[in-house]
Amino acid sequence: MKVLVTGAKGMLGQDLCPILEDIDFDVIETDIDTMDITNPKNVEEVLTTYKPDYVIHCAAYTNVDKAEEDKETAYKINADGTKNIAEVCKKLDITLIYISTDYVFDGTKKDKYLPNDKTNPINVYGESKLAGEKAVQSCEKYYITRTSWLYGHHGKNFVETMLSLKDKPELKVVDDQVGCPTWTVELANGIVKLITEKKPYGIYQICGSGHTSWYGFAKKIFELSNINVNLKPCSTDEFPRPANRPKNSIMENDKICRKWETALKDYLELRCE
Repeated sequence: MKVLVTGAKGMLGQDLCPILEDIDFDVIETDIDTMDITNPKNVEEVLTTYKPDYVIHCAAYTNVDKAEEDKETAYKINADGTKNIAEVCKKLDITLIYISTDYVFDGTKKDKYLPNDKTNPINVYGESKLAGEKAVQSCEKYYITRTSWLYGHHGKNFVETMLSLKDKPELKVVDDQVGCPTWTVELANGIVKLITEKKPYGIYQICGSGHTSWYGFAKKIFELSNINVNLKPCSTDEFPRPANRPKNSIMENDKICRKWETALKDYLELRCE
């Protein structure tokens, strides 16, 4: 089975590609230097040359706050770039797997979000990713995989940020936004399940089981790391950011991933090796 991965050098891609190779997939790694997703001609040339069975589209503009002032670039990559890939996948009968986000929701629901719940993003990043989802749905063979609060060993993320701030006299973390922390390895394994178990095409939510607040997430990071920190909860209003965040990002994941606490423990143990 041949799989082409976009954004192979990113935080998710660097965990996903080895996992695919370990189960004997023929993996074609691409990034901006080998396939510019914003160039329709380049996308068609690369996909036509390799003719993969699957394209796993990890490449994305992910700077949530910067997207507010750089809407054009966010849309060029997340919406237009995804549309370019979707059009060629449809033409060549390739199954497309698109990595999306909890930020397609507005966070006003009182319960877990289900895959078919109404979307209503409240920031530019979420809007651009939702536009990508809509482009993917033009394909006959597609999986949209929404994830949330992603962290991994190969990129900037909340876990590493918290650990870098452990020596601050006081550390305030937002406690009124809740969601599902997700390790990139858990997401990668969830994507593999879609392929190997031949799940029906459609929208899936691949995120850590259970939920917490950013403050609860930080507290667990330090607890599992045996680090004493003067950690204090605060409100979103006390920590203003350029982009609005949904207050509730909890998604129903049908137990595709393990409990977020278990995954975090494994992540931290590997980090120390």
